[in-house]
Amino acid sequence: MSSPTLVVTGATGFVGRHLVRVAHDAGYRVWAVGREQTAPEEIATLLDEYFEADLTREWPVTAPVDAVIHLAGLAAVGPSFDAPQRYIEVNSRMVTVMCEAILDAGHPTRVLAVSSGAVYAPRLDGALVTESSPTGATSPYAVAKLLVESQAAYYSHRGIDIAVARPFNHIGPGQDPGFIVPDLTRAVRELADGERLRVGNLETARDYTDVRDVAGAYVAIVSAGQRRDFIYNVASGASRTGHEILTAICEELGRPVPPLIVDAARLRPGDPARITGSAERLRTEFGWAPTIDWRRSVAEFVATQEAPPTV
Repeated sequence: MSSPTLVVTGATGFVGRHLVRVAHDAGYRVWAVGREQTAPEEIATLLDEYFEADLTREWPVTAPVDAVIHLAGLAAVGPSFDAPQRYIEVNSRMVTVMCEAILDAGHPTRVLAVSSGAVYAPRLDGALVTESSPTGATSPYAVAKLLVESQAAYYSHRGIDIAVARPFNHIGPGQDPGFIVPDLTRAVRELADGERLRVGNLETARDYTDVRDVAGAYVAIVSAGQRRDFIYNVASGASRTGHEILTAICEELGRPVPPLIVDAARLRPGDPARITGSAERLRTEFGWAPTIDWRRSVAEFVATQEAPPTV
């Protein structure tokens, strides 16, 4: 019996590169879709097929496949405020193009559409966020993801076996700038001795899961013989403050925590003090649980980053 085939869209990104490896190790024949002409060297040997495509225009996979994990799309909350309509159009159009092609092919294909924990309305009480917690259109990014989820529900009614994952914050080796661990690591490395570090609000706490555990959750969902639900949170169930993250980074760099100066421009009014996701549904149904401690995630990220050249 041949191995099942899994398509990973957005395979050349931070999560996609890890997902390719996790899926390969789980026994899948992995087909990747990306915008680059060729697959990155680090995943090329793990792939059975690679497709260069603009998913807003075409679905490049014509052969039958068993499953798709759809990661591709515009990511991150902050930049969405500068291009709201682009976020909505790009993320939505990709789902339409993909799902219409799957319907036309007529082959049973399980699909996991990756949304975000950012779709939940802010909880000022700090309670665990479950799949039944209220959602809120608090950014163009959240609006785009909620639209993607609505499209997934529509295509479910059309007959596609589709589910939605809502991951909370990811960390781990290979993460791009624009997120807390890469940005603080770079800032501390470039800081002169005795200089104050300019930061946002490091008092807030967020739920961080290692990207490899997140990838494992996605594979668990598409691999299950049956599933009971439509939406699944992917979260660690614990939150860490920005100060804890900074302290861990400084420990890995062998530097003391520097004096801080809070930059008012980086503060978000009304930002909840704590956001913690519950992945009890995922744990109960599929036996998934995070295996990589957040400190190890930080340590491995720091270890894989090149130090800036000395002058």
